[in-house]
Amino acid sequence: MHLVYNQYTCMTAQTDDLDRRSLRRAFLASLSGTALEWYDFAAYSVAAATIFGQLFFPSSDQLASTLAAFSTYAVGYLARPLGGFIFGRLGDRLGRKRVLVTTLVLTGISTFLIGALPTHAAVGGFAAVLLIALRFAQGVGIGGEWGGAVLLSSEFGDPRKRGFWASAAQIGPPAGNLLANGVLAGLALTLTDAQFNSWGWRVAFLLSGALVGFGLWIRLRLEETPVFKRIAERGEQPSAPISEVFRDERRALVAAVLVRVCPDVLYALFTVFVLTYITTHVHMTRGQGLAAVMIGSAVQLVLIPAAGALSDRVNRRKLYLVGTIAAGIWPFVFFPLISGGSFAVLVIGIVIALAIHSVMYGPQAALVTEQFSPRLRYTGSSLAYTLAGVIGGALAPLLFTALLAGFGSWVAIALYLAVTAVVSLVGVLLSKDPDESEFADVDTRLSSSTEGATSSAGDRRSR
Repeated sequence: MHLVYNQYTCMTAQTDDLDRRSLRRAFLASLSGTALEWYDFAAYSVAAATIFGQLFFPSSDQLASTLAAFSTYAVGYLARPLGGFIFGRLGDRLGRKRVLVTTLVLTGISTFLIGALPTHAAVGGFAAVLLIALRFAQGVGIGGEWGGAVLLSSEFGDPRKRGFWASAAQIGPPAGNLLANGVLAGLALTLTDAQFNSWGWRVAFLLSGALVGFGLWIRLRLEETPVFKRIAERGEQPSAPISEVFRDERRALVAAVLVRVCPDVLYALFTVFVLTYITTHVHMTRGQGLAAVMIGSAVQLVLIPAAGALSDRVNRRKLYLVGTIAAGIWPFVFFPLISGGSFAVLVIGIVIALAIHSVMYGPQAALVTEQFSPRLRYTGSSLAYTLAGVIGGALAPLLFTALLAGFGSWVAIALYLAVTAVVSLVGVLLSKDPDESEFADVDTRLSSSTEGATSSAGDRRSR
């Protein structure tokens, strides 16, 4: 009996070690993939706010150039639903891993080519056409990325800890934003304005080739998630997942879309538009803005998983409500604070804003995915993510710019964000708590594994 016990203990320990390795690898694959793709997206966002206007949409009117550049920023968001429709459906039918490799390649190639584009000075208006086409492809790739990345990490783990494990994909945006801002800020500091405008900005985009290669190496080594394996073994893959989501899980889709609106707008305000605002209305430098955003993004690397883990201990929906209310209030404090042009105050303001964002963004992946049944989760989550991006993040920089130009005051911008907070509050009220039957499924699976290990050990002992 003692030998059987020792054999069983050894087998269980080996199984647990294997599960932990798979879980850590899935967490890293989810984090690294989304970080690399958001590096691509963030590099474009910063370039659109600071330099693309004059390179691809030259005009004697600086506002017109900025609006044109931000319109290409919006194209990336408008393309996301197409990516959500295409890759979400494939992810629920063919599996998570295969689709995530494709989305990574698509986004990476698009970003690399942006770094090689001719500007308006070389080919005229055709440069803008090429930029928009690549931006569209970039958006399609990211539209299919998020839902799968969330499932990649969360479906390897215990659903009772979904808030933490799903936050791997949420760490990607600040990590990518930090990396992109760091590269661009470093180039801006080491090069003259003429050098940066001529060729320096291209370096950030061309670097994506090496970064995507690393991401592919991580993802190709990963197995398919246990949840999808069970769905496939039972033959339960949906034949028409998009139709099923719209027919059977409409409330879940509406709730998931609405909860995402406010965080998207908040993030666009404090990582993208803030760069335009401080250089045109507070007379601070682009470098100061980039540095402040980098510091805030670094803080988010810790706060996002912490908030995800906290949502596993307290009610996830209530925590999200707290963050949403704070998001609606903070801009009314932030803009008066930075009016004096103090860099330290700017840093504090952006850090607090992104901390508020973390309170929502950390638990968001778990909150969104658990609205849908497991067999429709890739499709439902991708649609919610991409549709919310169109409503929230896509239009935000354009609306911020137009509101500031039209009213000449930050108050209109703050009111706009407050309205989006109300929208997300409605989404939280429509949402539901996790389905506890998933916890029972995991307990049953673990119990079966334990019984199998005991039986195998007993058979070897009898022989």
